[in-house]
Amino acid sequence: MPTWTALTTLKGQDAAEALGVAMEALTPEPTGVGVFEVEDGSGIWEVGGYFTEEPDAAGLALLSAMHNARDFTVSQLPEVDWVAHVRRELSPVEAGRFFVHGSHDADQVPDGKIALLIEAAMAFGTGHHGTTLGCLKALDRLVEKGFVGKNVVDIGCGTAVLAMAAARVWPNPVLASDIDQVAVDVAKANVAANNLEERVNCVEAAGFNAPALQEASPFDLVFANILKGPLIGLAPDMAKHLSTKGYAILSGILNPQADEVISVYIQNGFNLVDRTEIVDWTTLVLEKT
Repeated sequence: MPTWTALTTLKGQDAAEALGVAMEALTPEPTGVGVFEVEDGSGIWEVGGYFTEEPDAAGLALLSAMHNARDFTVSQLPEVDWVAHVRRELSPVEAGRFFVHGSHDADQVPDGKIALLIEAAMAFGTGHHGTTLGCLKALDRLVEKGFVGKNVVDIGCGTAVLAMAAARVWPNPVLASDIDQVAVDVAKANVAANNLEERVNCVEAAGFNAPALQEASPFDLVFANILKGPLIGLAPDMAKHLSTKGYAILSGILNPQADEVISVYIQNGFNLVDRTEIVDWTTLVLEKT
């Protein structure tokens, strides 16, 4: 089935969200609409829609004019078996003791490595991205220095690969949460594929705002691989829900943003333990004082 995209950019979150709502009323209607901040500090937001019929050019032009957005760029995507494509492109990833792979590479796990299976159809957060890879390597270094996580949570877990990694190396169950129920369902599917249903509990939550997380607090290790803005907003709650001498592994941070994130967390009672850059992305390990 052919697919079209229509993308534009404009200033400000409120304006972008209003345009996203307006796009949903188009005929033919989009199968999905996304509103995303461009993470470069410019205040620019991207609004995009996916269509199974060619979108109405006049309707898009009217919307862009009404909302002071740039003209929409409309593209037709080629028909691709994306799962097959991802299987070809996603080679296994090694991060210290961890080996992240798809089922098509299950026979490639080296001796002595901890295997984490992420299916190609659920490929966001496989370990290929610098943020996930950085978090896995940070976890590996904590294990190497003798740290044992007794109460661990993965905030914004995506595929739950970080929660599963923690559950593979330490004996206690691990919590994994995401703000979106679809993401939670993906996490649960990956947990089941790794036979970790009894070890990783996936819940829907915004930050620490869920009964399961409130009851389990304080944690001695928190993963938060999200984005700079949410990480900064989460800092006071992170301090509240992390035990003294506990660790926070943070990523989703562009390299130029790292100093600001570090500064906010220091103001909230953390010390910087480790800072690692992988291509454009920084991973931070902080200890609560």
